[in-house]
Amino acid sequence: MSAVLDAGALIAIDRGDRNVHALLRVLQRDGVPVRTSGAVVGQVWRGGARQARLARLLQGVESASVTGDVGKRIGELLAVSRSSDIVDAHVALLVSSGDVVLTSDPGDIKALLRGRKTKASVVNV
Repeated sequence: MSAVLDAGALIAIDRGDRNVHALLRVLQRDGVPVRTSGAVVGQVWRGGARQARLARLLQGVESASVTGDVGKRIGELLAVSRSSDIVDAHVALLVSSGDVVLTSDPGDIKALLRGRKTKASVVNV
């Protein structure tokens, strides 16, 4: 099992959301790998001291890149799921069956996961 974070989860950490912070602390304590898309980081990162919480979190989070082959898989998933959000589709591609996804867009993520036929727990943050 892994935890996959979308932009909503990173924004929650950045804003000091104690519930999301506690959940991530438990996951990391239990040795659950945490990952996100580099594109998600780009959506929320603005730099500077104001994002110290987010910077600390990102030190322990694997960030996946979008390569040409991954871009093709994203496009195929968007076609199958009739969606258009490239970043959410990349997040969905990072999810394996049994994973947990922390998201502020549960409907979109669930639709993309259905398009992949991947069963995961989707937690609204």
